[in-house]
Amino acid sequence: MNAKPEPTTPAPEFLLEIRPRQGLTAFDFSELWRYRELFWFLAWRDILVRYKQTAIGIAWAVIRPLLTTVLLVFIFNKVGKISAPAGMPYALLVLAANLPWQFFATSLSDSSNSLVANSGMISKVYFPRLIIPSSAVITSFVDFLITLGLMALAMVLFQFVPDWRLLTLPLFMVLAIGASLGTGLWLSALNVEYRDFRYIVPFIVQFGMLASPVGYAAAKVPEKWQFLYSLNPMVGVIEGFRWALLRGGPPPLPGETPMLSMAVVSSVCVTAILCISGLWYFRKMERKFADII
Repeated sequence: MNAKPEPTTPAPEFLLEIRPRQGLTAFDFSELWRYRELFWFLAWRDILVRYKQTAIGIAWAVIRPLLTTVLLVFIFNKVGKISAPAGMPYALLVLAANLPWQFFATSLSDSSNSLVANSGMISKVYFPRLIIPSSAVITSFVDFLITLGLMALAMVLFQFVPDWRLLTLPLFMVLAIGASLGTGLWLSALNVEYRDFRYIVPFIVQFGMLASPVGYAAAKVPEKWQFLYSLNPMVGVIEGFRWALLRGGPPPLPGETPMLSMAVVSSVCVTAILCISGLWYFRKMERKFADII
């Protein structure tokens, strides 16, 4: 008897070969758009996980900046005798700075550990790894929107009405997102290769709060240190938020209000450097993530 031929598996119509690419020019931004559903899924998942099985749920997004503001007001205003400009409640001065700072601190903490926390996905399936730290920043933006409501309530209680400068607030928010994402790309990639960074990031957040004008105005810094101080990208972001929310002085243009102008210009330049260099380093390390994570 003649044996029946064994069935053969049909050859695939095409073969998709994925090769690692280097450099900023090789980065395919359209690829991020193709994976946009995964981006929003990861962001929504992180939002749900953050407040899952918590006693008061999303109210934690309000309690943290509120308690921080109360503590800073007590330390700097009541104990340190630092006052706000005439006609401006000191609590609003601190709370307006707490909005971008809490967003930056949360984004930094979440994005730096995002790749390690999603190691299972990275080692099993291909997708643009940039989605993971980016979704962590978007998750922190949800908390920012909630604390923005707290700021609005505080302004109503203090009967402090903003003026036309409020329209510029989205520009400073974009600057805060850029600073968070650029720094997060560096730390997330470094944390994959050097796990010591999980201990360094909390120190950076604690030190950064003292090195940023959260509990005080940047103008309190001695003039000889102002340029070096303005290299902290959050200085320009925080002072910009205060300017937009608290009717703070003339527009931050060169030649007007030197400290504010210097801080904003420095913040834009440093943020651009952080984003470009962070994207370059992230792309350089991306090919190794699945092997060493």
